[in-house]
Amino acid sequence: MGAFEWAKIVYGILFCMAAPISKNVFHKIFNSIKAGGATLTYPDNTTVIYGDPAQADKLHVRFHTASALRAVVKNPSVGFGEKYASSEITFENGGFDELVYMLDANKQRLAAWFRNPIIYHLGRASTKAVQRKNISAHYDIGNDFYKLWLDKSMTYSCAYFKKSTDTLEQAQAQKVEHILHKLNLKKGMSLLDIGSGWGTLLIAAAQKYGVMGLGITLSSEQLAHSTIAAKKAKVDHLIKFELANYQDLPARNLKFDRIVSVGMFEHVGKVDAPKYFEVVSDLLHEGGVSVLHTISTRDFHGGGDAWIDKYIFPGGYIPAIREINNLLPKYDLTPIDYESLRIHYAMTLDEWHHRYVLHEKTIRKQRGDFFYLTWEMYLASCAANFRAGGIDLSQFILVKGISNKLPLTRKYMYT
Repeated sequence: MGAFEWAKIVYGILFCMAAPISKNVFHKIFNSIKAGGATLTYPDNTTVIYGDPAQADKLHVRFHTASALRAVVKNPSVGFGEKYASSEITFENGGFDELVYMLDANKQRLAAWFRNPIIYHLGRASTKAVQRKNISAHYDIGNDFYKLWLDKSMTYSCAYFKKSTDTLEQAQAQKVEHILHKLNLKKGMSLLDIGSGWGTLLIAAAQKYGVMGLGITLSSEQLAHSTIAAKKAKVDHLIKFELANYQDLPARNLKFDRIVSVGMFEHVGKVDAPKYFEVVSDLLHEGGVSVLHTISTRDFHGGGDAWIDKYIFPGGYIPAIREINNLLPKYDLTPIDYESLRIHYAMTLDEWHHRYVLHEKTIRKQRGDFFYLTWEMYLASCAANFRAGGIDLSQFILVKGISNKLPLTRKYMYT
């Protein structure tokens, strides 16, 4: 018998042994659950209850294949995501809300299992070319895809709900108006929108306040849409959109009265975060105002998720609120207001998820089952994480240097 045949036999033995080994690992991990409970059904059809039996029926996860067990043991984030998207893992009862709450409630006991995949690219830098590629990977999927489940304004960031019965369209319009109020805009001011998306905010600023503006994006799909939208809104004489990197703007000797960034800072990364604030400070007039709207974390350190990085937002980094605050003094940026919109983002994602699944047949047909379930998990799991408090949505108002010209109270933000 040759070496190749022996190798096949050894591999076969190891493959067969892997399932019980993985199952034993799961027993060890989930037997440590003290808060809540979970029910797991394994590929051999055995069902085991972990934690509190009275609560275990709220979350029932089925592993259909041994390879799903091995994948999750090896890398919880990527493994679960890939096997969920290939239908090798399904929920018999409950869903991502129940899973996230259970994991969060037991995070100290499960920390060793999750530590490596969660915070794995804290110091990773990227070139401008890589930044462009990363943005394109997410936002250039196609405007037709996003039109299926975003609101009509194509606003792809946290909405602002004044009441729980608000529609997504109302909440997104309210978010734009809320940010514009915080910018305290006046007619004739200049406004820079870093990461201008599909152009909704800058167009609204020009329409309502008569500002002159520049919106920059690294997505060609967004640029095409926003340019057409500005012409339709008849504000293209006031604002323009460009395919540009914010890091290149200081060389153009530009100055602005106001700078806004909504849902873009998450793409900057830990290494380039100082550069972002350096650029904002350089581009703002003295006393100018900047609003930063970003996903954040209350943890001591920021981080990322391996599955999100691989399949949804390559190169993304969720900054800690502490990290942002610590950078501001160095670049002469004074924080004058902070607001958390955490629950608003959970509600926004719920709306997106609801609209997304309504188009299940279309998306599966156009892009395949794996893609459909990957994005379904992304929307549902992110909503669950915001609801559980694992991640937050922060709005900062920053002033370049000192300004004595802003309103004395916060009333102007809510009128």
